[in-house]
Amino acid sequence: MKKILIPTDFSDHAEYALKVAAQIARSNDGEIILLHMLELPHEGSDAISKGHDIPELMFFKNAAINKLDELMDVDYLNGIKVSKVIQFEMAFEGILNISRINNIDLIVMGSHGASGYKEMFVGSNAEKVVRNSEVPVLIIKKDEGEFNVNQFVFASDFTDEAKQPFGKAVEFANKFGATLHLVMINTPNNFKSTSTSQATIDHFVREFLIHQFETHIYNETNVEKGILNFANSINADLIGMSTHGRKGLAHFFNGSISEDLVNHATRPVITFKI
Repeated sequence: MKKILIPTDFSDHAEYALKVAAQIARSNDGEIILLHMLELPHEGSDAISKGHDIPELMFFKNAAINKLDELMDVDYLNGIKVSKVIQFEMAFEGILNISRINNIDLIVMGSHGASGYKEMFVGSNAEKVVRNSEVPVLIIKKDEGEFNVNQFVFASDFTDEAKQPFGKAVEFANKFGATLHLVMINTPNNFKSTSTSQATIDHFVREFLIHQFETHIYNETNVEKGILNFANSINADLIGMSTHGRKGLAHFFNGSISEDLVNHATRPVITFKI
């Protein structure tokens, strides 16, 4: 977690994410890249290529630079290496591109979630980044104050494809000295006996060096509800999941539990790409 990317639109939620990122960077001797996207309609992009409306575009860019400069001077960033990037691009595409170019280790984003029509047909930028990012994405929903991760829930089916993202979750938990709560959610449509579920988890964790962990089998009507209710029951500081990054019709019909959690959870959520 040496290089942390923070997309900002200068909203309160973006600042909540920046405060958390500052704490992570400080404890890991890391650096922060602040990114602001200047989203333009297609005609605006055409205007750039044709040389039109340049004064207006420069006005918005200079205003963004001034805001970023003010943000970089806040007290909680003192002593942390911080750089800024301004990009003319659609937000989630720009976030992913800058992440790749700069070899980012972690993206931290603020989000107020999305629901109903907007969630189904538009989706939040946070949801799109979670779906497509190759690096872990930490979503912050409110001002966390001191970001201490003592109780870290990682929900999974504990199959072989979850091993790579789980390794990153273990690394994150160990760095924070957190207790990693490994939970398998049993639902009526995909029910396993307690003995079978426990054996699956026990076999899965043998390959990993986890400083502190507990295992749980939790019964609920659906997986998302089970994760949220279990996290509430132990007052978790963080919820972690792997994500498949479904796209197109596969995403529309199958959905993604991790993306639903990003929209609906009030606790911080971190996702790891399979």
